[in-house]
Amino acid sequence: MADDGFVSLTRGDAAVHVVLLRRGTDVLPPEQRDQRAAGLILALTVTDLPAEEARLRAAGAPITMPLREEPWGERLLQMTDPNGVVVQLVEWAAPADAAGPADPADPADNDEGAAVIVIAPSADHVTVSPNATMTGLASPGRGSTELSTWTVAMDAGATGPEHSISREQVWTVTAGALEVTCGGRTEKVAAGQTLILPADRLRRIHARERAEAHVSMRSDGVASVPGTEGTRELPWAR
Repeated sequence: MADDGFVSLTRGDAAVHVVLLRRGTDVLPPEQRDQRAAGLILALTVTDLPAEEARLRAAGAPITMPLREEPWGERLLQMTDPNGVVVQLVEWAAPADAAGPADPADPADNDEGAAVIVIAPSADHVTVSPNATMTGLASPGRGSTELSTWTVAMDAGATGPEHSISREQVWTVTAGALEVTCGGRTEKVAAGQTLILPADRLRRIHARERAEAHVSMRSDGVASVPGTEGTRELPWAR
């Protein structure tokens, strides 16, 4: 439905309901009427992103970031609404260098002649969040078949969101110290120590001082956040 300064969008199955209000409208409390969005991204997963881009351009929608593909396989484009909210459309793509079926005649596909794979950290595989920086190492998109490994760097005072991961994780702190709350207990993990976090248990990670850690898990692990539906992939682990 729509009215002056108001639009309500929903899907037929009611799985998504988004309400948009014009800044300054009287239905907002007085202290909220003149606020502008800052740093807000509304991300929607779609299929056939190039077709969506063509449809939006034909409709005259202002594309503020044209379609691009990130090294970890995420395709995305962005629009910005008049309130400053970034609307991002996302589609996940299979890695361009994904291996095809094994060929027994090819030594690279033969267990007896398989080559050693060496992976170096790259700026192309870095994900920066508000509370941490993740640098992807081994993953299915970078040569591994079963495990994903990455490094985490957190500034002093940073605290990650409460969440759970569907697979066990092993954290080895390499610098500084982390405080990890899981299952109602808080453990301090100093440099040189290793912490094992069980699957599907809520955890929160805090850095009293700048800290770095090396993390490993099965590559199919996904995250869940209380109060939100569905699961989230970890781009640095893909």
